[in-house]
Amino acid sequence: MAPARNALADTLSGTGSKEKIGASALGSCNAFRTYICRLFYRNMSKKFTKDTYLYWYELMLLIRQFELKAEEMYKMAGKIRGFFHAYVGQEAIAAGCMTATRPEDPFVTGYRDHGLAIAKGISPQSCMAELYGKATGCAKGKGGSMHFFGKEQAFYGGHGIVGAQIGTGAGLAFAEQYKGTDNVALCFFGDGASRQGMLHEVFNMAMLWKLPVVFICENNNYAMGTSVERTSNVHDIYTLADAYDMPGDAVDGMVPEDVHDAIERAVKRAREGGGPTLLEMKTYRYKGHSISDPQKYRTKDEVDEYKDKDPLQMVLNTILTEQIATQEEINAINARVDALVEESVRFAEESPWPNDDEVLKDVYDVDSPELFVMD
Repeated sequence: MAPARNALADTLSGTGSKEKIGASALGSCNAFRTYICRLFYRNMSKKFTKDTYLYWYELMLLIRQFELKAEEMYKMAGKIRGFFHAYVGQEAIAAGCMTATRPEDPFVTGYRDHGLAIAKGISPQSCMAELYGKATGCAKGKGGSMHFFGKEQAFYGGHGIVGAQIGTGAGLAFAEQYKGTDNVALCFFGDGASRQGMLHEVFNMAMLWKLPVVFICENNNYAMGTSVERTSNVHDIYTLADAYDMPGDAVDGMVPEDVHDAIERAVKRAREGGGPTLLEMKTYRYKGHSISDPQKYRTKDEVDEYKDKDPLQMVLNTILTEQIATQEEINAINARVDALVEESVRFAEESPWPNDDEVLKDVYDVDSPELFVMD
């Protein structure tokens, strides 16, 4: 097990091998979808091949490194401001969901959205630029951390209102059903959002209309800072589905294999007209709720205990101990991710700020002023 731990330590500390990949080699932001989002389509069999594991490792490492670099640019460099919610620790959910779905399947989530946005194919360059508030960001620099968006990648946010995306997720599913596609919407929310009334209204309608949607509760146990046990009489969130005769299940959200299997089953049911599923992904965030969270509601020992289950570490252990890939192949991935994250910072630094004439765009229909009364 030691070699795997050392490989990850080298990766996270930045001491691993580096490979210079310039902007031309990486391609434009638009080429990122080819770089990572579609890696697993290379003749991958249904079960977990070498390609699957290397895809999981590369995607999870990219998310982890992006978040750590963004945190550094926030705290140390002062380049990023406002709200910031890191996905560190929850990467296995993004990885497993990607290999069990198709690029056309729409995703929507709450404000802990960086990891899922990258997984769906929004480039790290565009994501970092959005955190900087630059015009080249995925929301033109207007959304910031909580409002990543990519229509081309079927990623519909990034929502700042707790639980509001649950209704949007059902709406995306209804749109696919109405258009006659067999696409399935994945709607992510946290354990805190499961206490919102929106959830119950949506569950009832989704089951009534058999909408093609998978509701995914990323239960990291503490919402903003209060445990599930202190805020709900129902501790097993997946059982909320029972009231609506909706299939529901608990999943180990730290294990991409388990995530993939659960999503695959739920998506298959939805594609075949069986309607929605509620999956409670039991996971853990290693960072605070937000970047300013003092985390007084949990102990260091508890965090360390969950770090022993680090999904990134576990995937790397599997790859090396099962001899799925060589250390040289892992080093190449580490270097590729290293370079891409550094390129994202360079891109954000060099990108322009939005022009003043952007202030009302994407808010009002500026071509139809008669629709609005403005003093």
